[in-house]
Amino acid sequence: MVDAAIGEALAEAARHLGRDESVAEKLATIVTTLSSTLPGFDEAGISTVDRHGRVETKAATSQLVWDLDTLQYELGEGPCVDSLHAESIVKAPHVRHDQRWPRYVPRAVELGLRSQLAVRLYVDEERTIGGLNIYSTTSDDIDPDAVWIADVYAAQAAVVLGQARSLDELGRALESRQLIGQAVGLLMATYDLDEQGAFNFLARTSSHANVKLREIARRLVADHAAGHGVTVRQPPA
Repeated sequence: MVDAAIGEALAEAARHLGRDESVAEKLATIVTTLSSTLPGFDEAGISTVDRHGRVETKAATSQLVWDLDTLQYELGEGPCVDSLHAESIVKAPHVRHDQRWPRYVPRAVELGLRSQLAVRLYVDEERTIGGLNIYSTTSDDIDPDAVWIADVYAAQAAVVLGQARSLDELGRALESRQLIGQAVGLLMATYDLDEQGAFNFLARTSSHANVKLREIARRLVADHAAGHGVTVRQPPA
């Protein structure tokens, strides 16, 4: 059963999700609250995975978290890495004796690590967006309650990151639409085309050059802004 302190901490972290704060501030609140309330653990961090598979720490309670996170990214092994690509929750009690990560464990123990818990962050079963990395320098054991409590915090972090990613994707989509509209307008004016004809030309150029439509549009708009006019290899048919 959750005691009053942990219950209040969970509620307070949840309330922060609705406040007018930056993503960084919300993530910092989550890791700070988690590290102070999760039984047996004293440090926590949140990492994200981009579309190219690159992992980056976005919030951490101390330099130790940055060091341990970075060590796992560089070595390509550790609970953090496994939670992103294999099991969604990875427990590593008595980490000194763990044989799963032969390069990571000795160096992590030198930094003071005694146990670790890693939880995947996702908005659906197909889409991993990051991980919650939790470290203990005081306890070799993992309290059974710590696992499900960490999972609740992971869900909160996933909501924050999922919303931020959706807004970012929306922003990129709107930017792309604006660029393509500008490029279409330039082609219409330069070659006396209608809107559909100008768009078709952009699409053909994108296909033949194997370059994204947005990038073709960006180059045309940039050339025009630089005073070079609209430069294409051949006028549209």
